[in-house]
Amino acid sequence: MTSDAGMTGGDMTGGGEMAGRGVTSGEMLSGEMLSGEMARLGSEPAGDAPARLTAWIAGRVQGVGFRWWVRARAMELGLAGSAENLQDGRVKVIAEGPVARCRELLALLAGPGTPGRVTRVTQRWDDPRGGQAGFAER
Repeated sequence: MTSDAGMTGGDMTGGGEMAGRGVTSGEMLSGEMLSGEMARLGSEPAGDAPARLTAWIAGRVQGVGFRWWVRARAMELGLAGSAENLQDGRVKVIAEGPVARCRELLALLAGPGTPGRVTRVTQRWDDPRGGQAGFAER
């Protein structure tokens, strides 16, 4: 998927090329996938260029401290944004800051050690909109 800003998006689960690919329940991001994704994202602006990451996380991610955990990781990375529960059971994360830091957060969202159980992470990259200070749980 490509946004109007020309930045890429796709799934952070399963194997092979991620963009536009369906994912079966229980698939997770592998180290090989992460390397491939970062290489693909490498065609985007330099690591210190500002970006806006929107990620939708599926699985058992509500009622398990997931938003609090995301907020803590985002603040450690110096990102601004929010994490909110959606009615369909997913969590939506918006993070703005340097591309490299947003990539780090994305890897953490799909990696081991998250509260609950993540089955799928879908992301979209855009130009930052600004106007956010700190990181909120909604």
